[in-house]
Amino acid sequence: MDLKNKRVTVIGLGNSGLNAALLLRKVGARVSATDSRDTPEVRRAAAALKEKGIDAETGGHTKDLIKGRDLIVISPGVEDSSPAIIWANELKVPVIGEMELGFNYCPGRIIAITGTNGKSTVTSLIGEILKNAGFDTVVCGNIGNSLSGEIDKIKDGTWVVLEVSSFQLERIVDFKPHIALILNMEDDHRDRYRTLDEYFKEKLKIFSNQDERDMLVLNYDSENLRDIGKAARSRVLFYSKRCENRSLLFDPSTLDMRLKGLHNLENVLASVLVGILCGARRGSIMKTVKEFEGLRHRFETVGTIEGVEYVDDSKGTTVDSTRRALESCKRPVILIAGGKDKNSDYSAVRAMVKDRVKSLVLIGEAKAKIRAALGGLVDTREAKDMAAAVRTARDIASYGDIVLLSPMCSSFDMFRDYKERGDVFKEAVSQL
Repeated sequence: MDLKNKRVTVIGLGNSGLNAALLLRKVGARVSATDSRDTPEVRRAAAALKEKGIDAETGGHTKDLIKGRDLIVISPGVEDSSPAIIWANELKVPVIGEMELGFNYCPGRIIAITGTNGKSTVTSLIGEILKNAGFDTVVCGNIGNSLSGEIDKIKDGTWVVLEVSSFQLERIVDFKPHIALILNMEDDHRDRYRTLDEYFKEKLKIFSNQDERDMLVLNYDSENLRDIGKAARSRVLFYSKRCENRSLLFDPSTLDMRLKGLHNLENVLASVLVGILCGARRGSIMKTVKEFEGLRHRFETVGTIEGVEYVDDSKGTTVDSTRRALESCKRPVILIAGGKDKNSDYSAVRAMVKDRVKSLVLIGEAKAKIRAALGGLVDTREAKDMAAAVRTARDIASYGDIVLLSPMCSSFDMFRDYKERGDVFKEAVSQL
């Protein structure tokens, strides 16, 4: 992709957009940027671009920044309904995503990880496995800094471990990972996609450009993934936590790991398989798995008070992720749930709630919808904020119970992000 002297506009000034604009400037493009928001963070990004001589507008889009452009680069959060995208389509200006831009300037070998749940844990663990095996490794994407922002660190032979969302896959053209990994696909983002099939279609783009030199890794235990490999031109490999599958490279029961939960067993198996495919020695892989403590806010025990264990699973932003968390709890659970609804079907977790949950404590905008779907199954209460929810859970809990924050919702009704939500939960627990 030669963009020297080309007129390019970047839409969105979060991490992805800011890094895309800086990369475009570096490769010689004539760059402009625009964001419909006018927050302090966006204003800081715009000021940083202006210092580099890049025109940046905030608080709305103007058609002049779309008209006459050779290319539009969008951030993952920008939807097709954005006026800027509508104008680009009307004017027949090509539109790509930030990840596609980064791919075109990336000399390394990409391992792309997607799925509804577990992406960040697997991306981090694969990164640790490869670094500890002595490989030059860069971890980026949806987990932290965008691909465009890491290009300067990537060389020929670097393994680029990239967490990929469906939003990022919407606008790919040539994006082609050497190893594509799909962990699972469950109902999610119904606030963005009209149907489940539409969401799945975007996820499956991760291997659409692969060829016979590439590899596609799939979770055999996720039934809706077993057959999709038939459409792949790449080499397809499966992993499974079920020991009766005798084609496994190793017995999952032999793994020595700190991570708790059946869902994390799947995550570790996926990471181990990718490590083997990249050439890491098994001894080194197993040592990394044994020492890996997981990520904050992912089924993380934050304390035990009077025999009650408090677990932060704030990253559990989908119904399926909460189902997986409950599946890993072998003792009665007081479940704190709720937040900003993503048009989710909470009834999908009814059986697990009935089996594992002692009481529900609901917070946030979605509490009425969750109560309607699950409230008749168990004792259900509501709380005005996280601190009140934790105190209510403490009052209900008995010795040996688990108080689990696993919201099934995004955090944006009450918090900046899931990290802040988890931190507020931890602080409330520390105050008990």
